Amino acid sequence: MADQPIIVLDRVSKSYGTSAVLRECSTAVARGEVVVICGPSGSGKSTLIKCINGLEPYQSGSIRFDGIEVGAKTTDLPKLRTRIGMVFQHFELYPHMSALENIMLAQVHALGRSRSEAEARARALLARVGLSEKADARPVNLSGGQQQRVAIARALALDPQVMLFDEPTSALDPEMISDVLDVMVELAAEGMTMLVVTHEMGFARRVADRIVFMNHGEIVEETPKDEFFSAPRTRRAQEFLSKIMAH
Repeated sequence: MADQPIIVLDRVSKSYGTSAVLRECSTAVARGEVVVICGPSGSGKSTLIKCINGLEPYQSGSIRFDGIEVGAKTTDLPKLRTRIGMVFQHFELYPHMSALENIMLAQVHALGRSRSEAEARARALLARVGLSEKADARPVNLSGGQQQRVAIARALALDPQVMLFDEPTSALDPEMISDVLDVMVELAAEGMTMLVVTHEMGFARRVADRIVFMNHGEIVEETPKDEFFSAPRTRRAQEFLSKIMAH
């Protein structure tokens, strides 16, 4: 149903041994919503979004994607991941394949598209992210920003309903960041549901509908963007914002 949240987290907890990484995290994401997840390093942000597509298991609580319980033993995670695009901090491209081949691979193997269909879609997406001329280049011959744009195109090639971004610009040189953020801004403008872990507060201010602020594995604040930037409710969020905005 269109009015139902596409992602619902209910008291999700995760530990590594005796170390708690997520503590009873609850939130929901509406279709078409852009949510930025921020907070200090080690607060559980990346782990939280990796739990959403089953890359990280969680010990208790519930995550439902479009009504499917992600943690259930019966859930077909490879199939689920075709509906949830993921962009990582360090690109994760196959080094022995060209940009075009990286974008084609999952289309052929996960969606069963023909090679000609997959290639047409891959070329269209390379054009969309401004890299038509790099179709035959391998990752080693691409800049970090170009690799990340190929990674975004690869995720989009599966026609996902949601895109997850795990600090997509943190491994990039400053001058490359804007090229990647521009692609993400366009996606948001087109109505893509997005969860973005980032320290790029300019991007958050421009694109986010809502900010989720985490600390020590807890969601300590979630508010509309304007409210978060003008009057964060918690002292920890105030400290975080004052430090990050100073730079």
